[in-house]
Amino acid sequence: MVSFTTFTAGLVAIFASSAMAAPTNAAAAASGSSVGLGACGQLHQDSEFVVALSHADFDPRTPGGNPNNNPLCGRRLRASFEGKSVEVAVVDRCPACSAGSLDLSPAAFSQLADLGRGRIQGSWVWL
Repeated sequence: MVSFTTFTAGLVAIFASSAMAAPTNAAAAASGSSVGLGACGQLHQDSEFVVALSHADFDPRTPGGNPNNNPLCGRRLRASFEGKSVEVAVVDRCPACSAGSLDLSPAAFSQLADLGRGRIQGSWVWL
């Protein structure tokens, strides 16, 4: 996945957000990790436009401790960086991300910046 809180290229981008409202400044990183079975209970590929939310944002919305039933699963958001944007679906939680951060799939991150670039600062908004 690609994380957004400072973007690092490789395979992770992180977007930071202090609230789950509209446009928020963020960062992303690429770590080289791959997409797979997400907290929402489905398998995904590196080629899909998907994202993991920070555990701090994801977990409080998890009913009865079952992340498969989290209402954020499948919700879409738009991440932007330097005039480029990508729409992604929430499929996972990111235990290493700080509140408001995102972890983007390699395919989603590459729509914003080259994976080899390292960290980038962007923004995101719920759709």
